[in-house]
Amino acid sequence: MSVLDKLGSRFEYLKDGIKIQRERRTWVDVPLTSFFQVFDYAVKQLEFSFLCTITGLDEGADYGFIYHLANANGEMLNIKIKMPKEQKLKTVTDYFPSAAIYERELNDLLGVEVEGLPPGLRYPLPDDWPKGEYPLRKDWDVSRLEPLDSARGREQKNG
Repeated sequence: MSVLDKLGSRFEYLKDGIKIQRERRTWVDVPLTSFFQVFDYAVKQLEFSFLCTITGLDEGADYGFIYHLANANGEMLNIKIKMPKEQKLKTVTDYFPSAAIYERELNDLLGVEVEGLPPGLRYPLPDDWPKGEYPLRKDWDVSRLEPLDSARGREQKNG
């Protein structure tokens, strides 16, 4: 039975949201309220035991998140959710401790608050990056960084 069939039979409400991009590449849109049910099933029952990355998207009023999972056979399952920007995203580090790096990236680049994310260093922006500046947001304006870029340039010339 294919991943599409297994997901569709277990979660009938997902049937219209499952797409096969190409062989061994399945995409599924999941309601936020059902995310952990589907994610847990994919990891524990379907054996998608590798978290490849988490993609964060600014979709206007919402964030979009795509959890890219793989199994030992090289099949990919991409689970997409949408979440209002004012909500907090729950961590998946209980499933994959390595998710912390991707969740820190969501925080640093989009300003997403991740509930349950263990404390750690910021990533990937430099330590002196201005607070509240999120370069992957659609409303972000790069011109706000010009004074910082100018100061760095002076330091490099004088260094």
